[in-house]
Amino acid sequence: MDQVFIYVTGTAGSGKTYLTKALAEWFDLKKLDHYVVNLDPGADFVPYSADLDVREWFTLEDIMNRYNVGPNGAQIIGADLVSTLVDDIKEEIELSSSEYVIIDTPGQLELFTLRESSRILINALNPERSVMVYLFDPVVSKTPSGFLSILFMASSAIFRLEIPQVLALSKADILTEGELERVVEWSQDPESLYDSLNLERKTLNLELFLMLREAGFFRPLIPVSAVTGYGIEDIYDAIQEIFYGGDDLERILF
Repeated sequence: MDQVFIYVTGTAGSGKTYLTKALAEWFDLKKLDHYVVNLDPGADFVPYSADLDVREWFTLEDIMNRYNVGPNGAQIIGADLVSTLVDDIKEEIELSSSEYVIIDTPGQLELFTLRESSRILINALNPERSVMVYLFDPVVSKTPSGFLSILFMASSAIFRLEIPQVLALSKADILTEGELERVVEWSQDPESLYDSLNLERKTLNLELFLMLREAGFFRPLIPVSAVTGYGIEDIYDAIQEIFYGGDDLERILF
């Protein structure tokens, strides 16, 4: 049976680690066999039990001491060092025979989406059975320009990694009912976002909007909460639809 690789991505502070925890707990509840991976060497603490943790090979502090660099340089080196562990990572995951592999990616988005090591890892594990869950930060997303900026970054991640993507609005429970409805409406009805952007009177935003709309990058957001578990099943259903629903992957990708 082919494994499904779920890469949890998003900007720093968007809630990747706690969503990873919530996904793992939901899989436990549903008795679905899964395997959890932490790819962040800079994590001081992870709230889930990682079956494979990159910190077993190196930590951010190790890299800083070894290469005499600061935290930012160490994060870049750490992201690149993952490519040297691909064979070990693949072997350990295959030994588990778990149907689903949940992968918590580094805190800073660009460390995963822009570094070549991530493409090497995805290609080694199985790009045809990979999907990313991209988290929209709720505080940034509740303004029209903020929502558009995150959508642009999410779209860039597709270009870089070339795997299907599920869009999720993380920490949905911290938004008011009105804010939540508005953000979800923007994702479902691009014209409503266009109207909101018009009020900001920023020409560049409108041009970016038109580009993303024409390219087909608007897709409905799934509101989720790692605290309450709200929306976790919807993420699972979206992943199932991609791999077992018969949809055209070209449409999902582009």
